[in-house]
This record gives sequence, C-alpha cells and structure tokens, in this order.
Amino acid sequence: MAEFDERSGVVECKTPWGCWYQTVDEIVAEVTLEPGTKAKEIKCKLSGKKLTAVVRGKEIVNGTVAGNVVTDDFLWTVEDNKLLRIVITKSDRTGRDCWQSLLQGQYPADPQVYDNMEKKLTMERVQRETQGVENTTSWEQIWQWDAAHKNTIAIANAE
Repeated sequence: MAEFDERSGVVECKTPWGCWYQTVDEIVAEVTLEPGTKAKEIKCKLSGKKLTAVVRGKEIVNGTVAGNVVTDDFLWTVEDNKLLRIVITKSDRTGRDCWQSLLQGQYPADPQVYDNMEKKLTMERVQRETQGVENTTSWEQIWQWDAAHKNTIAIANAE
C-alpha cells in the first residue's frame, strides 16, 4: 500500500464477503475468512480480466474485473489465517480511473462511497503531482485545481 494510503486511510465498499477499495495504482479486495483458514485451502486466480477466488471449495468471487489491469501483476495473501487480501494493479495509474465496481455488474459502490473514492483518488493524485510542496490544501481548492487542470488539458488537446 502506498505511503499516502497509510496516512489517509481507504474508502471501502462493503460486500457480502468483506470489502474492496482502490488507490491510484491498485484494486484491493479483502475477503473475511473462517479463522484457521490456510493458504492451501484457497484458489485465487486472475486470468486475463477474469478474477476467481475459491475458499474451501466455495466460490467467493467470480467475474470480469470492471477495469483494465496489468494481468501479470497480481498478488494474494492470507493474513493471520482469517483474511484473504487480493491486490490487482490497474493499467491506468493516473488517478483518473476510479472504478465503480469490483467486477462488471457485481459489488458496485453506492453513489456516496463512489464519490468519496473519487475524492480520495483526486487527493492522492494531487499529492503525487505536488510532492515536496507543503500541503495545506482544502478539498475545495483541490477540486478547483483539478477542474482547471482538466480544462488546460482539454485546450491543449484541441489545438
């Protein structure tokens, strides 16, 4: 997890099996396991854009991821024999790719959670772009900066 996330926390989208969240770089799914679950009891795979997770023979996650990913940069771990953490690297790591759901048609973020996810990604992107500058910026200033930045890009692309 990036330094920014360790300081600012994450915006979780709750699911029947745990939660998922995102950063500029990654999508992370956290599956709550029965205590004592061992890694050998889990089959977790990302093949192309298809993500599957089977725990003790029970399918937990199965579907097509909602965005573009780096298929050979996929990791899963079992923590304290009670948590399965799945980490998928996004293809677009600019901070402008906020996923609305983990899988296509499954586990969508409700509108308020999604709005908070977008704000978090914008904060992370601004922090990266202004690294080394003292950060005493308010949310309103960030949204104004982001809007002005988008307009500059749009004008440059139109020319």
